Amino acid sequence: MITHIQGKLVEKNPTDVVIDCNGVGYLLNISLHTFSQIPDTENLKLFTYLLVREDAHTLYGFSSVAEREIFKLLISVSGIGANTARMMLSSLSPKQVREGIAMGDVALIQSIKGIGAKTAQRVILDLKDKVIKVYDLDEMSMVESNTNKDEALSALEVLGYTKKQAERVVDKVISNNSEANVETIIKEALKNL
Repeated sequence: MITHIQGKLVEKNPTDVVIDCNGVGYLLNISLHTFSQIPDTENLKLFTYLLVREDAHTLYGFSSVAEREIFKLLISVSGIGANTARMMLSSLSPKQVREGIAMGDVALIQSIKGIGAKTAQRVILDLKDKVIKVYDLDEMSMVESNTNKDEALSALEVLGYTKKQAERVVDKVISNNSEANVETIIKEALKNL
């Protein structure tokens, strides 16, 4: 119904902003990512999503259309409400959320406060195909990082570590450095095993 609001920035907080649009002040809930993108200029345009519930009509504001689309995808998942989706976009950038879902990175999604293992798996299961299709992500780049992970895991198994133990540490290493090559992954994993 309301796709964007443009007007004078009246109030700016890490969780919400007030925009005066022709004498009407609109309160928009925002993520920390949007907060960091908002310039300190008077005139501001935010893309919005109006959430209608029995007890409230709540406006959410986003600095980009891409962030709004990720938000809409997230709240479509059972168990993910608007506040959880906003928390996810506050903890990670929209690009990180998108790539984490596309690569099936449960550890990354689970690292967000309030997201457990089952919820993270549900988010990935429900949204992976949509994210890959909508954002036309190249599955080859995802396969490459998985190949590095697989090679590192098999090397650690040869060194005598159990697969479960090694996988936990390797996932942590990859979440900290997604560009790591096999050698780096193994070295960092050995420090933590």
